[in-house]
Amino acid sequence: MTEPTFNQEENISQPAGTPPEKPRGSRGLLYGILIVALVATWGYLIWEKSKSNQEKEQLQTQVITTDSSKTAVEEQFQAALARLDNLKSINDSLVRSKDKEISDMKARIQSILNKTNATTAELAEARQLIGQLNSQIEVYRTEIERLQGEKVVLVSQRDSIKRNYDTVYTQNQQLNKQVELGSVLQASNIHLIPLHVRKSGKEIETSKATRADMMRIAFDLDENRIADSGQKVIYACITAPDGTPLAVEALGSGRFTLADGTEKLFTVQKTIDYVTGQKQTVNMDWKQSSDFKPGDYKVEIYQGGYKIGESTVSMKKGGLF
Repeated sequence: MTEPTFNQEENISQPAGTPPEKPRGSRGLLYGILIVALVATWGYLIWEKSKSNQEKEQLQTQVITTDSSKTAVEEQFQAALARLDNLKSINDSLVRSKDKEISDMKARIQSILNKTNATTAELAEARQLIGQLNSQIEVYRTEIERLQGEKVVLVSQRDSIKRNYDTVYTQNQQLNKQVELGSVLQASNIHLIPLHVRKSGKEIETSKATRADMMRIAFDLDENRIADSGQKVIYACITAPDGTPLAVEALGSGRFTLADGTEKLFTVQKTIDYVTGQKQTVNMDWKQSSDFKPGDYKVEIYQGGYKIGESTVSMKKGGLF
């Protein structure tokens, strides 16, 4: 029998009890797997971080876009409100007729803009409401322009009517003035007569101041076909030689109003019944408690606020007659 052959070198190089060495190819495979796994892990981590950064950038971009959209919506809203306020200043009554509808739209838009995180849908709703608000504002603007156009026409017509009225009124006033002046009575044959009254009651004309007891104002009212028939008040104003008016309230004197609105003292007045187109003689007497002074006396006759005649008389100082 042949005896087994032993490898002496192997027995010498590998001590007893040492496990046999694994092949080098298995260890390299394991290292390769670990390296691949490590690379894959780092690759995944890098990809995950890149994805997270991308999502963050997208979110930031979305936030910026949302903020920008919100700002744009708010600017549009403020512009619409400015136009609305301008229209209110022009025609508040027209805009006020839609107050409820406009207030509701403004309140909803403002509620969206007040939100910190307004959604895209809400901002779109706000834009839609602003569009409706602008449409309503445009309707107001068109209506106001129409009304302003009508107003221009009406103002022009009013001014034309007023000018015509003023012209007619002026002409009417002129005609009334002519009629008024034409209806004023005219006095003629005016006499201021100093009279001495005897104990018997007989009246004697005198030229002596010391003899005069009274003055008689005598005149004719001429025919006037314009003046209406009826009562007419005649005023006589006598001025003394020293320029003072003879007027004693206790004896019936007083004041009357002239055509220019001023007042004048009268000596005596008399109301007569006048008949249109007829001539009439009038006598008015003035008797004062004090003596008459010598000199020139003037009498003025007034009717309807206008002076219709005047005359003067001179009285001497003494003598029997």
